[in-house]
Amino acid sequence: MRIVRSATVTWTGGMKDGVGAVSTQSGALYGYPYGFGSRFEGVQGTNPEELIAAAHASCFTMALAMMLAKSNFSVEKLETEARVTLESVGDGFAITSSHLKLSGHVAGLDVEGLTAIANQAKAGCPVSKALNTEIALEVTAG
Repeated sequence: MRIVRSATVTWTGGMKDGVGAVSTQSGALYGYPYGFGSRFEGVQGTNPEELIAAAHASCFTMALAMMLAKSNFSVEKLETEARVTLESVGDGFAITSSHLKLSGHVAGLDVEGLTAIANQAKAGCPVSKALNTEIALEVTAG
């Protein structure tokens, strides 16, 4: 199986005064704004790190749901927050970490059992594999 997904970006202007718009193949984002302000100054719009965080959280959660189903566990609810960190490194910037924070309600699993399976999902998730950075995982169960 091979799946290819796409997104497009348009950009006008310079780095600080420019503005971009991102669109996804699915249409989930269409001409959604991003730029220096939304990346570094808290201005409304998205940014690459937020999009990576969304991709990581969704990929990890789907991988975990698949692994739990294969182990015959019934998922009541999984909620994952991914916090991607962008830092100044040397002469530029780098994404230095992604911190996954999972809250899971899975019948028959305590926090230790959920953590063990979640660590497997973290390692096996295609987005985790694509990120060349530290990935942390914090799990709570209820």
